[in-house]
Amino acid sequence: MNNKFLLGCFVLVIVSALFATGLRAQSGTAKAAPKWVEGFPVVMIGNWDIKPTFRRRVGANPVWIDEIFKKESTEEQVKKYKDMGATMVMAFFYKGFGLNAEKEEIDATRKLVDNCKKYGLKTGAYIGSTLPFETFFAEVPEAKEWVAPDYQGQPVTYGSQTFRKLVYFQHEGYKAYIKRVLKIAVEDIKVDLIHFDNSSVQAIAPVFYHPLAVQHFREFLTKKYTPEQLKQRLGFSDVRFVEPPTYSKSIGILHDPLSQEWTDFRCRQLADYYGEMAQYIRSLNPEVAVECNPHGLDGRNSMWNESVDFARILPHTNYFWTEGEQTGLTENGALLSKIRTFKIARTFDNRVFIKTNDIQLKMAEALAYNREGIGLIGGMEEMDGGNYHTPLPLTQEQQDYIRFFKDHFDYYKGTTNIADVAVLHTFNSMAYNSDRPYQSTFLFEQSLIQGKVPFDVIFDEQLKNLDRYKVLVLANQECLTDEQQELVRSFVHKGGGLVITEHTSLYNAWHQRKDNFGLADLIQLKAPDWHNRRTPEAILPIVEQRNAIGKGRVIYLPEVIPSVPKPTMVPMAGPYFKLAKNHQQLIEAVQWASGNDLSLQVEGPETVTMELLKQESKERLLLHLVNFNYEKAPAENIKVSLKIPTGKKVQKLTLLSPDRKTITSSLAFTQEKGMLQFTIPQVKLYGLAAVELK
Repeated sequence: MNNKFLLGCFVLVIVSALFATGLRAQSGTAKAAPKWVEGFPVVMIGNWDIKPTFRRRVGANPVWIDEIFKKESTEEQVKKYKDMGATMVMAFFYKGFGLNAEKEEIDATRKLVDNCKKYGLKTGAYIGSTLPFETFFAEVPEAKEWVAPDYQGQPVTYGSQTFRKLVYFQHEGYKAYIKRVLKIAVEDIKVDLIHFDNSSVQAIAPVFYHPLAVQHFREFLTKKYTPEQLKQRLGFSDVRFVEPPTYSKSIGILHDPLSQEWTDFRCRQLADYYGEMAQYIRSLNPEVAVECNPHGLDGRNSMWNESVDFARILPHTNYFWTEGEQTGLTENGALLSKIRTFKIARTFDNRVFIKTNDIQLKMAEALAYNREGIGLIGGMEEMDGGNYHTPLPLTQEQQDYIRFFKDHFDYYKGTTNIADVAVLHTFNSMAYNSDRPYQSTFLFEQSLIQGKVPFDVIFDEQLKNLDRYKVLVLANQECLTDEQQELVRSFVHKGGGLVITEHTSLYNAWHQRKDNFGLADLIQLKAPDWHNRRTPEAILPIVEQRNAIGKGRVIYLPEVIPSVPKPTMVPMAGPYFKLAKNHQQLIEAVQWASGNDLSLQVEGPETVTMELLKQESKERLLLHLVNFNYEKAPAENIKVSLKIPTGKKVQKLTLLSPDRKTITSSLAFTQEKGMLQFTIPQVKLYGLAAVELK
């Protein structure tokens, strides 16, 4: 009897886990991309925070601030932007004070857009997601029902700007109003892009204590699970009296099942909101691009803290902003970058908007990793510098980079990345444990970045399309469903390489401990003993294990050993990115798992990173190099060995760089047995090796 009961429970867990995976997969819709997006060089000016309604209310302005705003929409100013090299202007349009309160500024936006069209500049319309209630309630009194209630005795606001309240964005009244705003931007002003700001703020956890959100959460549970599954999940099946759990910004392991479900619910609500808005925008005009601002992979548990699940949001967008992730070298030598974020953009057919006019390294990083965009080069976003100039002047080096990007744009459009390795981020692992999965996964990626191994960052849905990769890395991806495990097995048996670390597959989708690794048949190991849920899992006291499974190769590493261990409940950022103590072991594991068949090898300093791309229509391979240590020393004599597509020969090899007096130069090379070998004499900051094939 007990055995039958346990078997029944097991089946319920598996069914519900598969159901959850399917539910998340359904949140994405087919990508719709305006024709102009593909092959458009983004060099942006942004000036959305110059709006008088906002500047007067937020304070700390000079007396000439209104004069600056008046200049913003003039033809003279737009011509200056054009002369700077800009191709796009992100216009001040709607900050949230209300269509009546912002009427004059919306009229100014119309004038700005008309002038941009004269000079061939694309325009985006800024849409704020906060509610400056002092003016908005006067226009729409019923909007008081949209606002998130006080949390822990305090109103839910945009940080210290207490006049900007947050709303429950899934309220039908709020969505209807935003659609009115969008209709004006798309059909009246005729912008090319909609920029939804504050995406990393609008769905913070306290927003979901709104009574309607509570109701929606209960409905979510009843739709996601059968009564029998709810009883297995929560211990009861009547969820009429369920309330959202207590929220704490800093978490380690999320054990509470209701908190886990609430995280899944919140991520779905935010993604569904952008899906609905994107569908509406495209119904008005399919040539208008959609963009939001969720930031990027910056080491925080964005699912728990901001309800941001990139795998669900980015299928709806064409671009997205990131204002997080530092770029540079820390005092302890850790290399910080936005590389992971650029990689998830490619995974979901997006492009990234970033601010690049503060340090030259960001421009180099964008050239190497972004798709067809150098970023925000100036405008009133620089007001926090205190100068209030429009725009702030660019250095000669920055001007050189912008000119280089536009003059050589043929090398930056229509590219596809070449990746031998896929690093998996499963939702259940990364949302329900903010510690070891982040430390191990991000450190493994750091080794691939600095070890110059071409890789992608993938998520749950991409497990169904592993054929393009030679190696799959599961770095402490604790929570795998049966379906996901079968996809991994299939990949290995068909000849794929698998690198697996620590406690991968030791938990189910609900972060419940299994008796043994779910992938024990591949790694051929017994899991560590379980003591209790409050004690961290033990690291197996073994050396790495290598196995031949079917046509594939499997290597198990007991630990990704941090040089600077991340404390529990803090983001995986800053000094914690220092290369793992067993960095070389991680690289060698990937090489072995690939059958020593990686697409290239680059011998150079660990502070030099690379990205390998191809342009199939032009029969061209592109190797981008960025020297993060450029302020101290150039990187010299970088040796490259690159695999050439079968049946192709190298016709020409060119080195391009905005750092050189001679922008382009030919490189000597040898080609033998399908491998191209050459040496790049020097990379000061950024270089591009273009391989022409025939």
